[in-house]
Amino acid sequence: MREQYRIELRRLSRDLTEIARLVHRAILDARTALESADVHLAQQVISEDARIDRLQNTLDEQAVRLLALQAPVATDLRAVVASLRMSASLERMGDLARHIAQLTRLRYPEHVLPDCVQELFARMADAAVEVAEETVMLLDSRDLVHADRVDAVNTRMNELHASVFRAIAAPSWTATPATTTDVTLASRYLERFTDHGVSVADKTRYLVTGEWTAHGGPETGRS
Repeated sequence: MREQYRIELRRLSRDLTEIARLVHRAILDARTALESADVHLAQQVISEDARIDRLQNTLDEQAVRLLALQAPVATDLRAVVASLRMSASLERMGDLARHIAQLTRLRYPEHVLPDCVQELFARMADAAVEVAEETVMLLDSRDLVHADRVDAVNTRMNELHASVFRAIAAPSWTATPATTTDVTLASRYLERFTDHGVSVADKTRYLVTGEWTAHGGPETGRS
């Protein structure tokens, strides 16, 4: 009985890492679709999000079952509770990648972003992809070096996000209201993507150390 319990705990960890890998693929493809106005790739990101949702639901059901039937304590309890909370953040990251793909589909065959901000958004997309990569490695290894890297990239993303708003507010900005809205939304989606990565990093720190320290992810009051 206890061996089955250990197997189910390990499965939670594996499934969490698998969701992170799917999120990494989603943001990679969403970035490519955004930059190239590839509506077929955008549609693939949108369709594949359902797979992330299904895996999250399966993981959450398994975690609740463990809580109800096994009554885990100490480190095991932290693992189950942290898995529940991290799966929600990862699912939201998948949603945000889907939102970016939906913008691409909405504006096809035109590009979402005007030329004047494409370089800025390329850096933001790079940051989002880096957070996704570090999140996969963090969940796979539980090495908190990766959590620190997520925090550092998120700081860079926040600076880039602020730069977008400065660009929009500049007197030289002449884009249409629709384009301005698209730019604002795209920036917000990328910024929130890395914030949820910070949330996963925080939960992993809690899982590894048993100490809770929030670093400004979505649970500080924004969703």
